[in-house]
Amino acid sequence: MKKYSVQIAFTIVCLAWLGVTVAIPSDQTPAAKQAHPIALVGGTVHTVSGNDIQDATLLFDKGRIAAIGKHIVLPENVELIDVKGKHIYPGLISANTSLGLVEVAAVRSTRDYAEVGDINPNVRAEASFNPDSELLPVTRANGIALALSVPQGGIISGTSALMMLDGWTWEDMTFKTPVALHLNWPGMFIRRTDLSEKEVKKRVKNRDEKLAQIRNTFARARAYQQAKNAESQEGVPYHDTDLRWEAMLPVLSREIPVFVHANGIHEIQAAVDWALTENVLIAIVGGYDAWRVSALLKAHNIPVVVTGTHRTPRRRWENYDGPFALPGKLHEAGVLFCIATGGGGFGSAHERNLPYHSAMAAAYGLPEKEALKAVTLYPAQILGVADRLGSLEKGKDATLIVTDGDPLEIMTHVEMSFIQGRKIDLSSRHTQLYEKYKTKYERMGLSGN
Repeated sequence: MKKYSVQIAFTIVCLAWLGVTVAIPSDQTPAAKQAHPIALVGGTVHTVSGNDIQDATLLFDKGRIAAIGKHIVLPENVELIDVKGKHIYPGLISANTSLGLVEVAAVRSTRDYAEVGDINPNVRAEASFNPDSELLPVTRANGIALALSVPQGGIISGTSALMMLDGWTWEDMTFKTPVALHLNWPGMFIRRTDLSEKEVKKRVKNRDEKLAQIRNTFARARAYQQAKNAESQEGVPYHDTDLRWEAMLPVLSREIPVFVHANGIHEIQAAVDWALTENVLIAIVGGYDAWRVSALLKAHNIPVVVTGTHRTPRRRWENYDGPFALPGKLHEAGVLFCIATGGGGFGSAHERNLPYHSAMAAAYGLPEKEALKAVTLYPAQILGVADRLGSLEKGKDATLIVTDGDPLEIMTHVEMSFIQGRKIDLSSRHTQLYEKYKTKYERMGLSGN
């Protein structure tokens, strides 16, 4: 009986804690489709791909940008929005997140970003995406319009999906899927000092087994591809569909890349050699040591998704500003890169800080214009959606933000946001709590400022 009393008490405490942490009601309603033309008048348009245009008008209709300039002809039924003194930027893109796959990282029942087992190419991030997550409004309130939702765990984690941060269902919110197959490269370097010979052999064996799993997985996928392609030939029997290998067919045909999660020199070099052998497209995610092998990456046109600058050096002997200066070094070397966050379950609640990761890089050598591109145009290019996102150009999606300053500056406020022409509600748990406690202090006779 005592055992069950403890379990009941623990359950009650957990539920109470969940009630405080999670169950703050939100009244955000997904935006309706754009019903009429909208013109933002008088602001400074930061096209990102070209020059800034001051005192300009940006017209968009049916979710697409129709015109940008100082003197454009407006349709009769246009809605005019005065943004004089404000700034118009493309919506920011976060290229490495667990958004929609986790709510409270410390609570197992809210984590849905990893499956059991090492080889799960059939996992699809969008199918588990939670459109009602309270983390989405908080993130988009700081200018982030789209996020790459990435599965985790094992060696091959599954495929990621680029999600718009507004909508009723995951189907509504999916912008592109699959974007990439995600592979966690095993650690290649084994520090032999302070390790027994037995431990060294154990780690070498573990590493080699993981590398063998990667090779065998792709070999089986290629065999499956050949078998399915041969079915149209006379006398060749039908082969049962296997969702694991079906998910890998776009990789083998070079339609989508493999995003290899690797940080060290040895891991990056091994991943590049493997990709050349397998003839697949890859991008490096993490890339802490990417600048050390920048010539190799540039020679093979391999982009890097830098997973944040707000971190400490990996090695004791490195300069303190190594992570801050990494994007600047990649830029100088001519390597295509974008800046994301560290991702992970605990990082989902902090995706709103994406622009400040880029701002840190700008403070340590990355040109300011490049820092803006690192969270707009460059992620769009790496994710294969630059024809519709990442810059403000005629014909592209009207996915943009209106601010009172540079979005990379922490004092800047995002005043309006549009995703495919739909005006997005920028309220969130943060604004709700602010209004709640502002009222409390006002009633107590305090200013609340």
